Amino acid sequence: MSDLTISGGTIVDPVDGYFGPGVIIVKKGLIAEVIKKDKSGIKGDIDASGKLVCPGLVDMHVHFREPGFEYKETIFSGSQAAAAGGFTSVACMPNTEPALDNQEAIKFVIHKAREALVNVYPIGAVTKRREGKELAEMADMQGIGAVAFSDDGNGIQNSDIMRKALEYCRMLEVPIISHCEYDDLANSGVMNEGVVSTVLGMKGKPRVSEELMIARDIMLADYTGSYVHIAHVTTAGGVEIIKRAKRKNIKVTAETCPHYFTLSDELVKSFNTSYKVNPPLRTKKDITAIKKGLSLGVIDVIATDHAPHAYEEKALEFDYAPSGIIGLETAVGLVSTELVRKNVLSWPEAIKIMSLAPAKILNIPAGTLKVGVPADITIIDPELEWKVSENDFRSLSKNSPYIGRKLTGRPVCTIVAGKKVFELL
Repeated sequence: MSDLTISGGTIVDPVDGYFGPGVIIVKKGLIAEVIKKDKSGIKGDIDASGKLVCPGLVDMHVHFREPGFEYKETIFSGSQAAAAGGFTSVACMPNTEPALDNQEAIKFVIHKAREALVNVYPIGAVTKRREGKELAEMADMQGIGAVAFSDDGNGIQNSDIMRKALEYCRMLEVPIISHCEYDDLANSGVMNEGVVSTVLGMKGKPRVSEELMIARDIMLADYTGSYVHIAHVTTAGGVEIIKRAKRKNIKVTAETCPHYFTLSDELVKSFNTSYKVNPPLRTKKDITAIKKGLSLGVIDVIATDHAPHAYEEKALEFDYAPSGIIGLETAVGLVSTELVRKNVLSWPEAIKIMSLAPAKILNIPAGTLKVGVPADITIIDPELEWKVSENDFRSLSKNSPYIGRKLTGRPVCTIVAGKKVFELL
């Protein structure tokens, strides 16, 4: 806990939409006062002149690999990457070994999270061992700290299991985060099914494998009166399905990831396994639709799907390398460069979908600059030009497709409960 004052910056408050000058005063790790439209000339401990002062960012979709795959990432190393990326709260997916499908597993993550630089929340598995056959003890896991449930990495193939899970989570008042993909249609594909996969002679995953499950889960949410959150939307068709559902007031929210609005399947021609992700990179047409979905509010959240893998694993042939890329440390730069600077989103809109929106979905105390809440604050330099370097990553893994890319906009200070956990100032 600590006391500090942040002055000179532009406050971005997604709760009331304020976007202007101000001072934030922190006492005992809590936000004590927010002075908006300040003209007092207060000099703070942190001079944020020319910078954005925002609620700490929230990533509701990360893979910290602990327990079971600590050589890829640990909860602590993942928290270092999160802090460097401006994230003060993250939610860990349950595809660990063993899976986070019981009380003891959730307790383990909560215990390890005490050492982390940022707030780490566990997401429990929907089904035992994430096999999609039998519901896990979700009430027990929620009771000790699970903030949501997901079998991420696997789509729940059995519709009756998904229906029961939605009904159960309706009673618990927690979201299911659905990885939407029908395995029989995905057919062990390694990239998007289309012109590029045909030219390369590689097995593809069709859009319909994702879109059909999005439609199913939305229909089940409507039928059961439940709420569903759609993870990592990648297709134009998926955006359209979600838009129609929202018009009907069905309880659905959705996320996408930076790689789905910055990278297309054409890059797979290089056979660089850093372009292998799940769901796969789609076409430029899909990228345009994802950006439009963000600008119209159809897509509620930008998450990273931070998925570390060791060099030796990604060095395999494309067919055999695991899917996934790291994303925590490049997310803000990509949002700034590809969305804000290209007028897809304003900074207030971008901050909202990276802080308040995911915090509301997970029902966690984050995403706000309200007086009395923990002083989780991110300071961003929107004009800072930088080049993504493998040597700068705090993550244990380096599997990023953005190495060498020039970006504009970067977090320069991350504060958790009033304490600086990352600083470039």
